[in-house]
Amino acid sequence: MVDTLILDLLDPEKARRPPMAMKDYSDEFKADAVALYESTLGAICKSIAADLGINRATLREWVLRDRERRGLTAAAAKPGVQPGEAAASADPDERVRQLEARVAELEASERKLPCEPR
Repeated sequence: MVDTLILDLLDPEKARRPPMAMKDYSDEFKADAVALYESTLGAICKSIAADLGINRATLREWVLRDRERRGLTAAAAKPGVQPGEAAASADPDERVRQLEARVAELEASERKLPCEPR
């Protein structure tokens, strides 16, 4: 009772607002959100979450759960990227091109780190 009175005195508008309801998202929506995040080069959780109208921490949790379910690390999370893939070619020039492409992919993945908690 006292807590309510203090809230009323400090911020009467906030005291009258009902608490936010937890939203229940379908598995399909979650999977689509994770796929969008994983497939968008240079995207960060904050921007993807804002576009979808969800909380950044919620999207981050979905991404981490999905990666754990698939047994992936952040570096191997992109579709079609397999660790050691660049070692496939015997041609030194082609190997350099593959390694440069892999470095670019890893740097793009690293730029997504703002998804991590601050």
